[in-house]
Amino acid sequence: MDAMVMKAMSADMMAMDGMPEMDMSMMQMCMDACAACEQACTICSVQMVDGQMMDCAPACMNAADMCNTMMRSMMRMQGMTPAAMMAMLDACMAMCQTAMDMCMPHAEMSPVCKMCADSCQACMDACMNMRQMMVS
Repeated sequence: MDAMVMKAMSADMMAMDGMPEMDMSMMQMCMDACAACEQACTICSVQMVDGQMMDCAPACMNAADMCNTMMRSMMRMQGMTPAAMMAMLDACMAMCQTAMDMCMPHAEMSPVCKMCADSCQACMDACMNMRQMMVS
């Protein structure tokens, strides 16, 4: 993200009541992980193996949507309360866990499912790091 935008976001977040000061590099890592996971889940949700749609497709689309929403919410911090941010992070982690669990059985036969599962794990890790920073 552009340094000027990050600086402006940081100033806005410091001014919010009840929201701890955000580590902008951690926030950037979380947004990047959400963006990568959204892309991987979208690709995974439309793949076919042996002419059949993979059964992980619905979970992947849900995770892609949640990652996109999480990323947009982090970019629009005005009015975000700590409780709302924690709930969003929890929801994103839950959706990624579900998609990862659905993709893992296909990972050996589908490099796309493997990539998707790995992206979901990275997104969950980034969201967890962000959440832990907020409660510290």
